[in-house]
Amino acid sequence: MLRKLIKHEFIATGRIMLPMYLILLLSAVGANISARGLLDNKSAVLETLGVLLVTAFGFATTGVFILAFVLMIQRFYKNLLQDEGYLMLTLPVSVHQHIWAKLFVSAVWSIATVLMVTLASMVVAYDIGVLRELPDLLRMFFHGLRLLTPSEALNGTAVLIEMCVLCFLMLMDFCIQFYASLAVGHSFSSHKMAASVACFFAFMFAVMFLIPMLFMGLDKIGFFNFQWNPDPVVAVHLGMLFTIALALAYGAVFYGITTFFLKRRLNLE
Repeated sequence: MLRKLIKHEFIATGRIMLPMYLILLLSAVGANISARGLLDNKSAVLETLGVLLVTAFGFATTGVFILAFVLMIQRFYKNLLQDEGYLMLTLPVSVHQHIWAKLFVSAVWSIATVLMVTLASMVVAYDIGVLRELPDLLRMFFHGLRLLTPSEALNGTAVLIEMCVLCFLMLMDFCIQFYASLAVGHSFSSHKMAASVACFFAFMFAVMFLIPMLFMGLDKIGFFNFQWNPDPVVAVHLGMLFTIALALAYGAVFYGITTFFLKRRLNLE
């Protein structure tokens, strides 16, 4: 059932995000054309057109990030906290599945948005001369890979995987903190959105206060004073794994808050 929920979320959000990505890429092409001649054109009309195309790319880049963020909140709010919640929460689906579907889809669209903006920026900076240099660049890249020892290649791949996992977890943490704020705020009988905003800032304040206190407590008990000088590569892996564990713990707290309030305290009236 979780797979069906995820599919439904992708279909519902894809109708909005995919056209926006197309607009972003088209504006990137326009900005590229502007950078290649329109901005330095002697014609005032063409120069103005070039400025407008570059401005349109700036608006499209900003808009796609804002849209991904708003859609993340709007889907959770509309499906589970408004009138649709009466229907969604009576389906033979657990609250956990609802949350995971929203979290996964929101994280995927966030990653896709970053990749699309990166691609659009490459389109803006694209020069036909790069194609002539591409074979040499690829040759140098693969030559560098062949010089790596098996151990270096394995460690490099492991660090890359750890970074990808950490980025994905951080995106999900970002989403679940908003979901927790909305869930708590909508347990009130009135002024629900105002309460949700207040909860979000309260959570932020609590995090900024408790995390330094946690590290200070660990330092006082000597957690960071162990006498061990690991290999630098091992130290990098340990640091990444420790950060991943913190991200998991951070998300677990807000996930627990979200599920508790959706199950026990949700007020749809």
